[in-house]
Amino acid sequence: MHDLHYRALPVPLKPLADKFYRSHRSRMLARHEDQVWVAQHTEIVAALCLRPVAQGHWLTSLFVAPAQRQQGLASQLLEQALTHTAGAIWLFCHPELSSFYRRQGFMPCASLPPALNERFLRYQRSKTLIALERCR
Repeated sequence: MHDLHYRALPVPLKPLADKFYRSHRSRMLARHEDQVWVAQHTEIVAALCLRPVAQGHWLTSLFVAPAQRQQGLASQLLEQALTHTAGAIWLFCHPELSSFYRRQGFMPCASLPPALNERFLRYQRSKTLIALERCR
């Protein structure tokens, strides 16, 4: 895709990410405190949210429009966001996505910050997830 731009959305434009998620029937949402990064041409084609936590950030969502998948957009957007983000990055993902995140430099997480660990344990009651981290 030509003329694709990657950027952090300014606070007043964060609702555009939610509009993008809704347009694809995704349940993802950007919270006020999240850093929201997007890939866009004339419209947003991919978005991710990084939520501040102790000593780093939690990657709460990464979504690429179905018609734009398999073109490297997720990798490129993730790299742009992480290049501009200090500290460790943690995420929870379904096991089938772990190979994608490992290619991006994420490794199995030995320990999570307490707030994330509590959330991870709660999520695991109803979902099969793994915790990964990328240290800076």
